[in-house]
Amino acid sequence: MTITEKILAAHSGSDRVTPGELITCEVDIALGNDITAPIAIKAFEEHGAKQVFDKKRVVLVPDHFAPNKDIASAQQAKVMRDFAKDREIENYFEVGKMGIEHALLPEENLSLPGDVIIGADSHTCTYGALGAFSTGIGSTDLAATMITGQIWLKVPETIKFMFKGKKKNKWISGKDLILYTIGKIGVSGALYKAMEFCGDVIDELSMDDRFALANMAVEAGAKNGIMKADNKTLAFIDSQEVKPVRDFKIYESDSDAKYQGVHEYDAEDIELQVAFPSLPENARPVGDAKDIVLDQIVIGSCTNGRYADLEIVATLLKGNKVARGVRMIIIPATQRIYKKAMNTGLLDVFIDAGAVVSTPTCGPCLGGHMGILAEGEKCLATTNRNFVGRMGHPKSEVYLASPAVATASAVTGKITDPAVI
Repeated sequence: MTITEKILAAHSGSDRVTPGELITCEVDIALGNDITAPIAIKAFEEHGAKQVFDKKRVVLVPDHFAPNKDIASAQQAKVMRDFAKDREIENYFEVGKMGIEHALLPEENLSLPGDVIIGADSHTCTYGALGAFSTGIGSTDLAATMITGQIWLKVPETIKFMFKGKKKNKWISGKDLILYTIGKIGVSGALYKAMEFCGDVIDELSMDDRFALANMAVEAGAKNGIMKADNKTLAFIDSQEVKPVRDFKIYESDSDAKYQGVHEYDAEDIELQVAFPSLPENARPVGDAKDIVLDQIVIGSCTNGRYADLEIVATLLKGNKVARGVRMIIIPATQRIYKKAMNTGLLDVFIDAGAVVSTPTCGPCLGGHMGILAEGEKCLATTNRNFVGRMGHPKSEVYLASPAVATASAVTGKITDPAVI
């Protein structure tokens, strides 16, 4: 069996499961945010439920419109806050403690290898970087899971993505690998499939790059993205301030596991990538993005707001200035990341260069706040989606790239390869 099949079998009480089979799984973590949780809470209460299945395993994070941008978002947050208080939810993270959910949970060691994690947010697939089965669901499914501690689903077929060789240069990141992959297979290329990532290049990636890679599996239509947990995974878990409060198990695919397909890529062929509007599949080498003048740069999101991302930004930004006429918005993904960036001098570099630094929030990624685009404006972002109107006006444009490309572009004012900075 594959990693995904083994995890689902273990959580459904079966010796084995097969693709296409409908199963009911025990859930380790059920996650909601300030957009999706209020709808789940309404369904929860309409069902007449009094208490969640486990006060430790329901996680609520107000991160999309927080700090609240208007009355409507304040009301949404209050619904979640009151529910968490009334039901004594242990893992409710208020503003000041919260971060972008998919960066926060690994920091808190709430997402662990071998877990089944469901979240009412499509980028819940991020935790596959830890060797967990994690997937997004709708709000009403979240309500049912908060009541029962279970989820039903169809076992996905698995597609293997093997990355061989050595990366072309030091700036190639997990973001480039996933944009390249989506460019090859398209936004429906892994529809309801498990994307399993492996190979020498994956083994060498930092955990932050692995999170970025798994995070965008859903942009290829995948049910989940996943990779084997290894010594780097264990070192990451051990390095967090909060230690795991439950046991976990590491799974890996059998040598004779059956795959729906196998894609092999030579890392030498992978350039720095830019996804052109208005789909992530419109990925091209950065050299194809000549003379595209930008109005805004956004560094952050659940894809690329981690500390290693900010280090790359600081390395390229130090001694440089943000180009005249360009707005550069940098959003550390969690309070711990923000504080570390402050204590190590990264924030000084950002501000001295003319960038603005925000409190942790999803903010502009979903067109929420902290960087909405006007008609005709162009933005290069390290976020995960560039659909029409995703970050503001439907006649604005969003390009996706890594922190390295985004920072070089902030300095020149147009999409730029960091090698020239």
